[in-house]
Amino acid sequence: MARLPRFCPMGVAQHLIQRGNNRQVCFGGDEDFSAYAYWLKEYSQKFSVDIHAWVFMTNHVHLLVTPNKADGVSLLMQALGRRYVRYFNFTYKRTGTLWEGRFKSSLVQNENYLLTCQRYIELNPVRANMVTDPADYLWSSYSCNALGVDAKMCSPHREYLRLGSSAAERQEVYRGLFVAHIDGPMIQSIRNAANKGMALGSDRFKEEIEALHGRRVRPATMGRPKNEKV
Repeated sequence: MARLPRFCPMGVAQHLIQRGNNRQVCFGGDEDFSAYAYWLKEYSQKFSVDIHAWVFMTNHVHLLVTPNKADGVSLLMQALGRRYVRYFNFTYKRTGTLWEGRFKSSLVQNENYLLTCQRYIELNPVRANMVTDPADYLWSSYSCNALGVDAKMCSPHREYLRLGSSAAERQEVYRGLFVAHIDGPMIQSIRNAANKGMALGSDRFKEEIEALHGRRVRPATMGRPKNEKV
């Protein structure tokens, strides 16, 4: 089955996942993470993409972003991927591909879903049993969003800004969101949406996206059409 072309409506948040080919390591140490973060910031500015949240794991990356111009996300990820692969191959004296095909993506509804997806991203190291507190993992946006640590590539989403009238209040409320666990069905919904290139949100959100853009963001209905005669 032919895959759908990349869908990137301006102003709609997206959850992105980029994995190493065959789950191979794509970050060998802090210098690699730092290089990736530097180019992520550079290309996000060049292609007008706001970065709300991120986590860099040893063999994959999660990003929560909003594009401010057409094809911004694709241009960002293509430029970043190529630049980092050249660096990685040179550093480790290797050749060939590094990433597992094209990146995964899903549209994310603001209300009720965006901050949950953001928490899902920043809790990745905890679920992987690398740390017990997301604040202990250096290469994520948690310290920026929850503790106020300066990160110049971080652009808070308006849903985050609604958490409080001051930076300190927003950080306190945001930390409180991590007291409750994200339930299993929601985690699976986040994963399914990204892996299948669908939307994460309510049925109404999905219907509105499809009506506005003429693009399917839900799995196709399986089976025989209802009006088809046997």
